[in-house]
Amino acid sequence: MPKNENVFSSWRSWCGRVTSRLVHRGWRAVQRAGAVTAERPGPYRFGRIGVGTRLAFPQGTLFGEPWIELGEHCVIGEQVTLTAGMMPDVDLGPEPVLRIGNGVVLGRGSHVIASVSVEFGDDVFCGPYVYVTSDNHSYDDPDQPIGRQWPRSAPVHIGPGSWLGAGAVILPGARLGRNVVVAAGAVVRGEVPDHAVVAGAPARIIRRWAPDEGWQPPLRTPAPVPIPEDMTVQQLLALADLERERGQAREQTGEGNPEVAGRGLEREPGAGAS
Repeated sequence: MPKNENVFSSWRSWCGRVTSRLVHRGWRAVQRAGAVTAERPGPYRFGRIGVGTRLAFPQGTLFGEPWIELGEHCVIGEQVTLTAGMMPDVDLGPEPVLRIGNGVVLGRGSHVIASVSVEFGDDVFCGPYVYVTSDNHSYDDPDQPIGRQWPRSAPVHIGPGSWLGAGAVILPGARLGRNVVVAAGAVVRGEVPDHAVVAGAPARIIRRWAPDEGWQPPLRTPAPVPIPEDMTVQQLLALADLERERGQAREQTGEGNPEVAGRGLEREPGAGAS
């Protein structure tokens, strides 16, 4: 290849890298500037935005903000839709319609549609693309298109400490208790008691905690050990290195390998004969 072609190729590659960096740096600046907080509400006039709450940019559809209250230290992901009322610019009365408690997380692409009361308790965590609605299509009239019939509406309550998995759907009238787990893709209607795990469409209880029995059916894995609050990053990295070294040592000695362990027993007469 001629020398000038090599130079041109290198120059084009360098320009591509620089352009990519500039685009990503510029987009991060736009995301920071477009985020909505109590101090920087942008064009929106929510009934309340608590301290430390942030709506990531770009936002999804937002309307009826005067009837939406957001608690403190909430994380609202990109492209999240929050609406109060059937359409914009409708007077919904003196009371808030959509209430989101403190410490709530709504994952990217989630939708919360409220024409009547929808309430999230404190510390509710939602995966991406969760759909919560107080409204459902009706099909009473067989002669009218379903999309043109007036919907049925009912309040929704999601208890504090609950977790909604990716793609979960919470239908009108649902009432979830405290610390409820909704599996990914589940479709929930009706009442779910405290400390229950639900899955399926329609969702059903697959596990529940009781004070006198614990989790039923029992959990298959032990509870994870939390990281001590006073542990530093350096200590965590050193611990990871130690675990890696132990794993390598086990591989070298054959510990945990059934084939190697079996050969070892064959070489020891009487091993395991007790």
